[in-house]
Amino acid sequence: MHSTNYYNTFIQVADDCLVTEGEAPPQRAEKSVANVHYDLLGGNPYRYTSDEVIFEAHRESNRISDDAVAAERERFFAKGQACLRSSPLAKRYGWGIHSDAEGKVAIYARGSEEYARYASDSALKHLKAMRSKRQQAAR
Repeated sequence: MHSTNYYNTFIQVADDCLVTEGEAPPQRAEKSVANVHYDLLGGNPYRYTSDEVIFEAHRESNRISDDAVAAERERFFAKGQACLRSSPLAKRYGWGIHSDAEGKVAIYARGSEEYARYASDSALKHLKAMRSKRQQAAR
């Protein structure tokens, strides 16, 4: 089984993120991946692992029933999945993602004291969220 979990890691916002402070993704009639991630992490710091957040977004977008969750989770993680470095929260909406020693995650708004503290914590592994756009090759 593959995992997307990180431990003692801080994912900083993407270099091409356009916002200077964290902002909530807009609410939509049908929940987006950003909405699912924000709803789970915004009010529940260090309650969920990355795997749980990633799978819940998959479950929501594919309308997987409670009866099918166990089998679908096994199938879903049988192959590698994109981690929270690809989350719209870190790519577009200005949220850093901290994973603690147990792999539980919390989000911190860019521009906040907490974000700055985690971004400068040398005890953590530091990663950047994935860019939204590929860089143009120099010509």
